[in-house]
Amino acid sequence: MAGQITPIPAALQAYRSTQAAAPASVLATGAQAPSAASGPGFGAALESALQVSVDQGNAAEAQSRQAIIGQGNLLDVVTAVSKAELSLQTTIAVRDRVIQAYQDIMHMSI
Repeated sequence: MAGQITPIPAALQAYRSTQAAAPASVLATGAQAPSAASGPGFGAALESALQVSVDQGNAAEAQSRQAIIGQGNLLDVVTAVSKAELSLQTTIAVRDRVIQAYQDIMHMSI
């Protein structure tokens, strides 16, 4: 559907494949692998946050469509759009931090 916010499946799949390969590389260095009992990983938290952002964008679109056809409340539309905008700004800020951290790691000398 045009205009609908969709998750970034390629990035999530790349992260999952990297995460799956990580324990072998961690074990090769002699470090301990993270335990599964420590809770959900960073990837799961990131995926959950992205899904919340997508859901809020979709809710804002639905509220806007209802208002356009005369069945919605303007206050509900403004609230939904504001939540979606805040969620998008947060997602962009996290993305920028992740990219900056990646670039910092890549510039480290070994």
